[in-house]
Amino acid sequence: MATIDQALYLVQLLEAELIRRSPEITRHNDYYRGRHPLKYASEEFAKFHGDRYRDFSDNWVQVVGDSPVERMTVTGFQASEQTEADKELWKVWQVNGLDADSQLAFLGSVVNARSFGLVWGNPNDPDMPVVTFEDPAQCVIAYEPGSRRLRRAALKRWQDGNEDFATLYLPDEVWKFSRPRLAQTDDKSLQMQDVDEALKRWKPRELAEEPNPQPNPMGVVPMVELPNKPTLSGDPISDVTGVIAMQDAINLLWAQLFTAADYASFPQRVIMGAERPVIPKLNAEGVVVGTQPVDIQKFAVDRVMMFDGDDVRIGEWQAANLTMYTSLIEVAVGHLAAQTRTPQHYLIGRMANLAEGALLAAETGLVKRTEEKEIWSGQGLREMARLIALARGEDAKADAMRSGRVLWADVESRSHAQMADALLKLKQLGFPFKWLARRYGLTPTEVAEIVAMRAEELDIDPVTELTRQMTGAVPQAGNVPPEDGEELEPDEGEEEAA
Repeated sequence: MATIDQALYLVQLLEAELIRRSPEITRHNDYYRGRHPLKYASEEFAKFHGDRYRDFSDNWVQVVGDSPVERMTVTGFQASEQTEADKELWKVWQVNGLDADSQLAFLGSVVNARSFGLVWGNPNDPDMPVVTFEDPAQCVIAYEPGSRRLRRAALKRWQDGNEDFATLYLPDEVWKFSRPRLAQTDDKSLQMQDVDEALKRWKPRELAEEPNPQPNPMGVVPMVELPNKPTLSGDPISDVTGVIAMQDAINLLWAQLFTAADYASFPQRVIMGAERPVIPKLNAEGVVVGTQPVDIQKFAVDRVMMFDGDDVRIGEWQAANLTMYTSLIEVAVGHLAAQTRTPQHYLIGRMANLAEGALLAAETGLVKRTEEKEIWSGQGLREMARLIALARGEDAKADAMRSGRVLWADVESRSHAQMADALLKLKQLGFPFKWLARRYGLTPTEVAEIVAMRAEELDIDPVTELTRQMTGAVPQAGNVPPEDGEELEPDEGEEEAA
């Protein structure tokens, strides 16, 4: 049991880590959403065009972030030494809406290097724990020294209205704190600043319906981290980190292309050896009292201009070659595709009639990248399944899930015909139907429904169904085996041969 001073110390320590991570998380989220501050190559360009392209971005970060997430789909959980997926764990997953929310968690990991899952018991329904995925800007986990898995404490901090809230999760208890949210101003007196500092301190948040601290019946910290590209020596790495520099270069090239298109995309003509043309200036009586320069813009609209002088001549320079910029942008996008293992046809949008094998080869990097993320996220999801079992009081299942596994849909992109052909060949090798159905991407619930349908069809027409299962094809009229005691009549060709 921690004392209140120890709990406050952990809150302050973990909050400091959250504050340290906050600028990078904000930056990565901005780049994913297309809010890119334009990086200028020169002060002169920034001076004249800084406001013009302030809100422009050619957002490739979102494509890079979405490409693996769209292939990550959890289909079930399977405990150790079990041959079937666990129905109760999947029910909890479905009831908590984690089919959709898991996509948010995977995207949060890809963009912000990590996301979090939280499991807590539901007093209104002990068999249905509350499971949520959490924002990495609000959560942080402290691990035991020398370990990347044993969780010592976790903190969730958020704002609501004019208050800050914090919940500290420990293995044996949960502390809840709050404090006023104060406006930051620089014109306060020293005395008022001292008052603000006193108010900003965390204080226990008392709730009528529950104690504070509240016991943690699970015996472990109920928050789990889903890292992206974890390393042995430092923090996980966001997929956005390596994209930002090239994204800035692409945006700058587009800005320069737009400027060149505005100023030099058409042939230009220049008048040399002539004074600026003038016209007489008349008074009210029509007497010439002087001259005034002509309106050049009006001449440009009228497309008529006259010049006097012996040395007047017209020169011309050609339009700028804008394909130079588009070629550079295409090269930059190609580098971005290679660095992030994103297929070029995802980015360039230009495809030829590729053969099936060539298309699969083009997506090999993305497939391996996605499978790596499934391994990293799978560890956290498996621990979440264990926490769900602990929250339900199922200690044996929780122990079995420590070495269980997460079931995923196939990450490779295949047509239905290709998938069916591959599964049929696996069936001929002896793979069981349930395994094939899961390989096809069906959830355990859907597999159970199909098995029940197959049993129903077997009861209705056992001969046809058994023949189809043995041969892998639907029997046609004339090739159904005869029943006992019945002989097949020869067809016309056989009669003629006889």
